[in-house]
Amino acid sequence: MRRREFVTLVGGAAVWPLAARAQEPGRIYRLGQMSQAPRDAAQNIALIGALKSEGFLEEKNLVVEAHGFGLRVDELAERAETMVKARIDVFVCGGESAIRAARQATKTIPITGVADDMLKSGFVASLAKPDGNTTGVSILATELDSKRQEVLLDAVAGVRRLATLADANTTLQQQLQTLQDTARARGVELSIYRIKKPDEIVEAIDAAKNSGAQALNVLASAMLYNNRQLILPRVAALGLPTMYQFPAIGEEGGFIGYGPRLERIYGDILSRQVVKLLRGAKPADIPVEQPTKFELVVNVRTAKTLGLTIPESFLQRADEVIE
Repeated sequence: MRRREFVTLVGGAAVWPLAARAQEPGRIYRLGQMSQAPRDAAQNIALIGALKSEGFLEEKNLVVEAHGFGLRVDELAERAETMVKARIDVFVCGGESAIRAARQATKTIPITGVADDMLKSGFVASLAKPDGNTTGVSILATELDSKRQEVLLDAVAGVRRLATLADANTTLQQQLQTLQDTARARGVELSIYRIKKPDEIVEAIDAAKNSGAQALNVLASAMLYNNRQLILPRVAALGLPTMYQFPAIGEEGGFIGYGPRLERIYGDILSRQVVKLLRGAKPADIPVEQPTKFELVVNVRTAKTLGLTIPESFLQRADEVIE
């Protein structure tokens, strides 16, 4: 196993004065977390752990709304309205669809969350001065989707037909056109499969394979990430080398994962924003942040099951190689 030393995220975990840490005596803080991921997902555990270290403890002075996890996209709007009626203090949203639902439900309750691009999605006026009631973390999906495509083509020699799995709810046409242009520049034919709900994932992967695709790039998407249990076994059964949004998926058996560590984003950046909001800060005064460390994880075991030999020169680029 090879791993490079981590670089801290922009605005990494700060040490606040003890006086600033005190919570209001007797007050119960209510957190409205909306996520397509289950409550026990690594990023959600990291967030709650970080809040605990700052004095926000469940069953003492913090209530996390119980019905905000494992949601479908079509459930988000109704759940957001329910949380507004419950008078939560802060929304914490995982993904663009969740943030959009929260913004439609309230113009006053503070919202923070993780999205592909907070600015391009129209959630903030600028990264430095978000304005309104929303701030959060941009994970640079537009730029990284193209980078992942290039990395995948470097890893699998001779690919001439590539497929892309895109979330029709969040992926912009401009992003897809950029991918088409960069693929064409390398002499690669790119087919794009846009899906709106998890039920369409397996069918899209099968269609990609049947069309002659030699590799698959799964684009950044909360829905696609949280339904990777559908993607991983299907691409394995079809022998399709696949690139994923987060490095942890490479550790879970995916061929390659490239991007930031989601649990670090939640545990370091997002948690600090939540703490500030719970203590009364305005979202407009909390700049949107971005990760600065992106890891490349290559699963050589998976490559072998696919009958692939990855060049040593490529493996030298990886932060972690699973052998």
